[in-house]
Amino acid sequence: MAAGPRKRGRATSTAGALGHCEQWLRRAWQERRLLLLEPRYTLLVAACLCLAEVGITFWVIHRVAYTEIDWKAYMAEVEGVINGTYDYTQLQGDTGPLVYPAGFVYIFMGLYHATGGGTDIRMAQHIFAVLYLATLLLVFLIYHHTCKVPPFVFFFMCCASYRVHSIFVLRLFNDPVAMALLFLSVNLLLARHWSWGCCFFSLAVSVKMNVLLFAPGLLFLLLMQFGLRGALPKLGICAIIQVILGLPFLLQNPVGYLSRSFDLGRQFLFQWTVNWRFLPESIFLHRAFHLALLAAHLSLLLLFALCRWHRTGEGILSLLKEPSKRKVPPQPLRPNQIVSTLFTSNFIGICFSRSLHYQFYVWYFHTLPYLLWATPAGWLTHLLRLLVLGLIELSWNMYPSTPCSSAALHICHAVILLQLWLGAQPFPRSSQPCRKTH
Repeated sequence: MAAGPRKRGRATSTAGALGHCEQWLRRAWQERRLLLLEPRYTLLVAACLCLAEVGITFWVIHRVAYTEIDWKAYMAEVEGVINGTYDYTQLQGDTGPLVYPAGFVYIFMGLYHATGGGTDIRMAQHIFAVLYLATLLLVFLIYHHTCKVPPFVFFFMCCASYRVHSIFVLRLFNDPVAMALLFLSVNLLLARHWSWGCCFFSLAVSVKMNVLLFAPGLLFLLLMQFGLRGALPKLGICAIIQVILGLPFLLQNPVGYLSRSFDLGRQFLFQWTVNWRFLPESIFLHRAFHLALLAAHLSLLLLFALCRWHRTGEGILSLLKEPSKRKVPPQPLRPNQIVSTLFTSNFIGICFSRSLHYQFYVWYFHTLPYLLWATPAGWLTHLLRLLVLGLIELSWNMYPSTPCSSAALHICHAVILLQLWLGAQPFPRSSQPCRKTH
């Protein structure tokens, strides 16, 4: 007798959900002119674009030739570990020694076994296609939280970038793996899971060191949220994960592991640079040029921290205090405050990088729409912002790079930096994702 009411209850619940969905779709159709302009429709547009990306990515895999660059070298490096070599100085592939931290080894060891010792390229491409779609979902969730970017921009972030599709499914680089973990970390931070966010941030660093460009922003957010004493356990999580992952290699040759996997002074080849082609090679390789870039990087980070990220009216040293002991009552960090600080920190690092190679495009590609549209700027219209996106895409697709393409890339970066500086404003008090208006 009780089964009947339960079935009717479930049927009523299902009918109600379907009715609500139908009503929402009908409203979206009625407001179709706003569908591509209002951030509240981010998830709907994202769902359509992800479905389109399934077909596009499948087409790219089966119609465009795979290009071997680093995959065989990755497989040779992890094969050495599988065979029992834990001395990092003895691990190398066709393109040189292993220069990535231990997380890279474990993940690509899994890919080694999943692809028959790295020989099944098509299987590897399909795995990276899934990774690409997962990355898009994580990025769309971030944009849904921030509610800043008009949905029409997402077409240019998805379907229009040949270079990014190539990096994921035609080149099989490790950069996308690191960035997928990074975007998962950002989502966890937005959900206020700070410990888990730091955990996955450290995992991302363990795949490739470029994720450290986000570290100044993360440190600032931790100090803002918890103060120095509260931030130390979160920083400890990051450190402990690095030690645990690297332990087999640290026990064998600690100096060799640290010097290879975290080599901040590694020299880049001029022939692959995307951003400094207009310089003479002698200047590009000169130590003084590298130090000048580092000084500019740190100076701009400090300026943004003092004048743009920290706007409570207290001195910057107040971040070291416990939030309850500050003069200004502490408030939860807003989604835009978290995302803006992290993305800006990374972008500043990229602007002053000693060299950018083609696969490095994914280090900031998915953050560009936010950097361009998150801050209001009357002088930078939608059309001009799209022009900046287009010029950046053209610069990264120019192979080999030219002095003009490198100069255009720097000009676009300068426009974005100027917008971030001039367009800074107090973050909205609402911490809720975009809400639909009726």
